[in-house]
Amino acid sequence: MAARPPAIKDLKGLKAIKLEIEARARQDAQTRAARLAAAAKAKAEKELFSRAIGPVKALPARHLPGHRAQLAPAQPAPIPVQQQRDELAVMREAISDEFDVETLLDTDEALSFRRPGMGPDVVRKLRRGGWSIQRQLDLHGLRREDARDALSAFIREAHKAGMRCVRVVHGKGLGSPGKTPVLKGRVQSWLIQKQEVIAFVQARPAEGGAGALVVLLAQS
Repeated sequence: MAARPPAIKDLKGLKAIKLEIEARARQDAQTRAARLAAAAKAKAEKELFSRAIGPVKALPARHLPGHRAQLAPAQPAPIPVQQQRDELAVMREAISDEFDVETLLDTDEALSFRRPGMGPDVVRKLRRGGWSIQRQLDLHGLRREDARDALSAFIREAHKAGMRCVRVVHGKGLGSPGKTPVLKGRVQSWLIQKQEVIAFVQARPAEGGAGALVVLLAQS
């Protein structure tokens, strides 16, 4: 039960009660004003946030929790077919079957070739195994055009990779009609036409002998 106000005995008591009532009224007014200010601030902050993010839309079903995304399978990189054909055409045009190789070969006891400007010591060093063989191409069983394409690509890639010395196995022609080493002469002609090649010699017996060539490439 609320306390009863003290009994009014005189004018002084009446004044005290009046002051107490006024104080309570001021306190109640301040409390209401604080509540209104807090509500207004919360509303203003909410409106500011809404304006900042703009209109809100519901997430599509595929974005809701528990939904698994359907990823398209990775597509393989396109094969540059036309580029490969163009490169092959360039390689074929770069080396001819009609090239006269005889005048450029040193037909000593072990056939050799050195590009103009290269001293004879280069051939001697190559013949003695002065450079380690870093890669090999075997042309056994290939038709002429396939062998030419394979040789051109082999030399180009070996030079690009920084190789200095490679071996090309062309065979001795024992399986050819008349046992004539047809591919051997072709390989010599093709190699001379490749600018990456600065010298070659017939391989030593342990490296293939008359059935192979040891080729020195220019520095890339």
